Amino acid sequence: MTDIEISDVSNLMKLNSSTLRYYESIGLITDIKRNASGKRVYSEEDIKWIEMISRLRETGMNINKMKKYAQLRRMGDLTITERKSIMKEHLEFIENKIAELSKSRDYVAKKVKIYTEMEGKMNGR
Repeated sequence: MTDIEISDVSNLMKLNSSTLRYYESIGLITDIKRNASGKRVYSEEDIKWIEMISRLRETGMNINKMKKYAQLRRMGDLTITERKSIMKEHLEFIENKIAELSKSRDYVAKKVKIYTEMEGKMNGR
């Protein structure tokens, strides 16, 4: 894959261009190259990193924790234990959220079943 411009990355990753620029301004995305016209161009590695931070955001990691993780990543392999700790904590958060959603889904499914039974009784009259 060759370097691609921000609008193409935006479409590919389903993120607004302004979000990408914001992530760059706060240090989540760094060292983005520019082409001869001065437009941002993203490498395959940049896109992989954007996918990573998008997944973290989608799963509820807050920006400050993402910034900390990004900072540790830039520092290299000496930070593996700290990065693992952040990921373990976030995995626990995700698992708790899934459990909460599962309970809520079961509750709503129970309501649908009750209403379906009530409809059946009303239509059977």
